[in-house]
Amino acid sequence: MKRQQQGLSLIELMISLALGLIIVLGVTQAFISAKNTYLTQNAASAMQEDARYLLTRMSQEIRMTGMFGCLATITAPTTSPALFTAAQATPISWTVDATNGNRLMLVTADVGSAGTTPTWTVVSDCLTNATAYNGAAPAAAAAAAGNMSFLLRQVYYSFRSNTIFTGAVGAQQPLISNVGAFGVLFGLASDATSASVTSYVATPTTAQMEMIRTIRLTLTMTDPNGRVADQTYSVVAAMRNRLQ
Repeated sequence: MKRQQQGLSLIELMISLALGLIIVLGVTQAFISAKNTYLTQNAASAMQEDARYLLTRMSQEIRMTGMFGCLATITAPTTSPALFTAAQATPISWTVDATNGNRLMLVTADVGSAGTTPTWTVVSDCLTNATAYNGAAPAAAAAAAGNMSFLLRQVYYSFRSNTIFTGAVGAQQPLISNVGAFGVLFGLASDATSASVTSYVATPTTAQMEMIRTIRLTLTMTDPNGRVADQTYSVVAAMRNRLQ
């Protein structure tokens, strides 16, 4: 009587290996798919976060642009008075420059950035007089009874090399990268007394400064790894201060 054979035949072994390989490939594919989904969602989230940060920051500063204190007539600083006078006449501008990058300039009294060094300080009693100083105001003038200090900053945002930079011209630092496009439009009222926007222009003239009512910012974010399609974000910030 022959002894009963034990173990797997070659065919059974091959079938087992094939089934195991199919299972491993299925699990691997599911893992790769989950990883790609995670990377895609993470990239989209990063793009949204960068866009939200920049547009929120700029909107806050735009709302305070053109706010030079409580009096319309201000005595300019004794040193470089023309710079302050020009800032009053044009507290916001958009310059299209293919060489150095497009540049948005704001003269803002943004309360959220009061801790930074001001470009100018306007000291006023809000009744009869207001005087501007370069940088911080003298302690004696700021501390005089009845006086209030308004800190003004001249802020630049430049777009070049797929990056938004901020800071003074020649000393700018990168703020966010992977920017495909950045645009600015100015919403104008029909006249200085109207509150409704009737048209948008890319570059307002000095005569149109007092007619600006809103600023439309458009930002296109890109994914350097190509996982997510370009996303375009837009916000309209309403002016809350006179521009003159």
